[in-house]
Amino acid sequence: MTDGLRVGLVGAGPWATTVHAPAIAAHPDTELAGVWARRPAAAAELAGAHGAEPFDSVPALVAAVDAVALAVPPAVQVPFAMAAARAGRHLILEKPIASTVDEAARLADAVADAGVASIVMLVMRFAPETKAWLWDIAATGGWRAGSARWLSGALLGGPYSTSPWRHEDGALADVGPHTIDLVDAALGEVTGVLAASRAEPDVWHLILAHDGGATSTVSLSMGLPLVPTITAVEVYGAHGFSALTPRTTSSLDCYAAMLDDLVGMVHAGGTAHPCDVRRGLHLQRVLHEARELCRR
Repeated sequence: MTDGLRVGLVGAGPWATTVHAPAIAAHPDTELAGVWARRPAAAAELAGAHGAEPFDSVPALVAAVDAVALAVPPAVQVPFAMAAARAGRHLILEKPIASTVDEAARLADAVADAGVASIVMLVMRFAPETKAWLWDIAATGGWRAGSARWLSGALLGGPYSTSPWRHEDGALADVGPHTIDLVDAALGEVTGVLAASRAEPDVWHLILAHDGGATSTVSLSMGLPLVPTITAVEVYGAHGFSALTPRTTSSLDCYAAMLDDLVGMVHAGGTAHPCDVRRGLHLQRVLHEARELCRR
């Protein structure tokens, strides 16, 4: 690793093209070593734009790198990530980490057995404004309730509007992990979903219970004609009200901060991180419970 952490990228869609690839290539301690995608031409184009090598198979890519970043649908991510972990490669995972809780648990077990580092790319957690807010509310304490909203029209048009898995599972699967992660980090671990509903157009409402007795409400949608996207996280309690300020840090800068953490973990021989694969498994369980409540 004298020349930095060699990272292979699986996927060449919009998020891989605009965030994963340029952030890995620009980071001083990582190298975008190769790209594989279902469409060879897309892999070649993305790799060429960053001086990387296109690969014709995932096993060949995995064999040539130190870490693997995945930018593929949840159902596709699991087998690729498990194979990479078993080969001793560190992982950058997208959310949700899987399609089902069983798949997520198998992936978490594979990562633990391999002893590799893993981080789930929960973008907002790596923004300095989010870190500062979470530190402040933890230091203050006494928060008894909270609310979060992530409302957009991302499924109505734009680069992600043609994604089949996003249309099938909607905002719960796509922006739900981000939002649930934030209220969980702010108020304590989510211990259960007290209520859940989904209505057209892709509007989700959840009521969550947290360790220690706090509760929160979460509203999600990617089917509303809203520009710009509305994101808000707030907590209430003994000291009144505190709101997370809107994120001004770009996704590229958040990704760079994530890479800082990953490189530090690898050099230190560590595997634990607040946003590691076990966090992804926890969020998968919350998503599953919410989805099951809606089906009853």
